[in-house]
Amino acid sequence: MSKTKNIIPISPALGIFGKFKMGKNKEKSSKKRLLFISMLSVGVAVGISLIAKVLVSLINLVTNLSFYQQFDFSFQSPANNHLGLLVVIVPVIGGVIVGLMALYGSKAIRGHGIPEAMEQVLTNQSKIKPSIAILKPVSSAIAIGTGGPFGAEGPIIATGGALGSTLGQLFTVSANERKIILAAGATAGMSAIFGTPLAAVFLAIELLLFEFSPKSIIPVALACITGAAGHHLLFESGPVFPMPTLLAPSNAALGIYSLIGILVGLASLALTKMVYFIEDVFEKIPIHWMWWPAIGGLAVGIVGYFAPRTLGVGYDNIISLLSGQLSLSVILSLCLFKFISWAIALGSGTSGGTLAPLMTIGGASGAAIGYLLHSFFPGLDISVSMSALVGMSAMFAGASRAYLTSILFALESTQQINGLLPLLGACSGAYLISVFFMKNTIMTEKIARRGVHTPDSYEPDLLLKLRVSEVMDHNPVFISPYNTIAEVRKYFGTHPPKENQYAIRDPKGSYLGTISILDLFSPSVDATAGVITITRFTKGEVKNNDYLKQALSLMSQEENDFLPVVNHRDGVTFEGLLSYKDIVKAYNINHEKESKTGRNLLLDRQAKKIIVKGKRMMADGRV
Repeated sequence: MSKTKNIIPISPALGIFGKFKMGKNKEKSSKKRLLFISMLSVGVAVGISLIAKVLVSLINLVTNLSFYQQFDFSFQSPANNHLGLLVVIVPVIGGVIVGLMALYGSKAIRGHGIPEAMEQVLTNQSKIKPSIAILKPVSSAIAIGTGGPFGAEGPIIATGGALGSTLGQLFTVSANERKIILAAGATAGMSAIFGTPLAAVFLAIELLLFEFSPKSIIPVALACITGAAGHHLLFESGPVFPMPTLLAPSNAALGIYSLIGILVGLASLALTKMVYFIEDVFEKIPIHWMWWPAIGGLAVGIVGYFAPRTLGVGYDNIISLLSGQLSLSVILSLCLFKFISWAIALGSGTSGGTLAPLMTIGGASGAAIGYLLHSFFPGLDISVSMSALVGMSAMFAGASRAYLTSILFALESTQQINGLLPLLGACSGAYLISVFFMKNTIMTEKIARRGVHTPDSYEPDLLLKLRVSEVMDHNPVFISPYNTIAEVRKYFGTHPPKENQYAIRDPKGSYLGTISILDLFSPSVDATAGVITITRFTKGEVKNNDYLKQALSLMSQEENDFLPVVNHRDGVTFEGLLSYKDIVKAYNINHEKESKTGRNLLLDRQAKKIIVKGKRMMADGRV
């Protein structure tokens, strides 16, 4: 390439000032959006708190009407009914009603709520039909009130998500902002039912948001706090699951509780597989799916006749298990029959939650193991109450892999801080078992069968980890503005072009534009003309120390496939082009960095000299 005389470089001052001002405005706008989304999230939380109270009251009303023929909104356990064999019919009637609501209302009310919300987040830009906000709580109240062995948490999470999604569709928001409002509504509902705001925040992170950033955590946290305030205002204060005060465990006891977590984790695998096996069986039944909840209701009624404790929500069962006062026969009966009733009902596609049944079954499993260990080894420093607590938390951790949610929920719902270390050990064991031996969880299996992939890691945005200088070409070919088209053609005749665009840079290092290979070799251009005649100027530029996120945003804004890169020190010297291919290449670079193994001990200079000297002596045979 020929050398050319200096020309006056184009001053970038105006462009830099414009970008600086635009960046300030963008930052200010971002803060306003965060405040706006937070306000919407709090508003959803207020609404779902009221709906939570209505849902619980409606469940109590349907329960009292179905089992006691009383118009009463207070809680009564269906286990104390005196219907005799007629108790078998009650869940069947509830199943028929739910089936009709699903058929003529919306099929989306079927299931336990969380997987359905996850699917909408992952595949439908967090858009849920507004009718779900009404149909889901009503159908769940009927299913649970007529004896369905479910909890209220799944329906309220689904209802809160639907309410948040509806609000997000009424206002002008992005898909990501709608996802945040959906998650805020869903988890605020959980917080309103149980008064567990911290566990609800982590439920959003682990099962709905799939990210951890201030723009998402702040609105969700404010919503969960609002939901917790609603719980204290509308429900009873104090722990949802009161239990005897737990003593700090010994080191030996911690090991035993961790072992209980592993055993319960194995049970969670079998439980998950059995639930979906039953669902597959229902799929093969030659009867319209509308009747499946009635068939599930029949199983619930038969089991409920022999084991009345399995009917209904069963929060009182959890409290009884945590008290440590139940006999082994009652514990085993509750564990087995609750599982049978719940698995068949859930597999039938009726409307209800999974958290309470999982914790009942897990609590009973843990209590049974603790009871047996205490009986055979009376000297062990363990308690049945603590065993039940770690069992119920480990079951949820193993079945859902909502690891932190499981631990925090148990702590907040019981207010037993001495349970922290046993819960960490037990949930870690159950989580590891789940990761090693189960591809999907009880929350993700259903949507995985539909081809929906659920994120299983929450890593920082790759585009905010890599800088432009890490991926751009450091030995680019620059073309002088005073070269002729013929000269450049001759050069590329011996050096085949590897890119579609090449930069024009003056002798002082300033960027003047680019030429495309198509224009360069076009038969319609005059080969004797200078390349400046086919040069195109690209708006926008990035510095070599900018993150790829900034570059990609500007590239999208300017609708360019590439951007000029300038030196960050002077903001003028042109260093090359960044193309979209370079950004794609960044993913391969990151994968190589993350997967490369080796020993990389950080040592000072003196230590390195000693190691090098030692290697030389070994090579010379002196050692």
